[in-house]
Amino acid sequence: MQGRRQKGLIFLIALPVMFGIGLWLDGRLPPFAFSDPLVGLAALANLGMGLPYFISSALDLGKGVVTAASYEYGNAFLIVSGLLNMLVVIDAYDVRLGRK
Repeated sequence: MQGRRQKGLIFLIALPVMFGIGLWLDGRLPPFAFSDPLVGLAALANLGMGLPYFISSALDLGKGVVTAASYEYGNAFLIVSGLLNMLVVIDAYDVRLGRK
């Protein structure tokens, strides 16, 4: 709609791939437990991914293997993909309003 098809296509491919890599690296999709603020914030960040988050939750993926060497890297990929997706949405909104 905004004429930025190439940028949109790159993010359409890159963000779910990042999320998938996070799951493949034994990352964990944390529960919404706000008694521990960092766990709650990580859950909100993962929720920002949208549809891939709900699909992986429904398929019971993202259990996380704490003893895996790649566990923290997987968590980082999951969290960053959700936050980056939120930034992409905010950027598209700003472009639509003419701020950029």
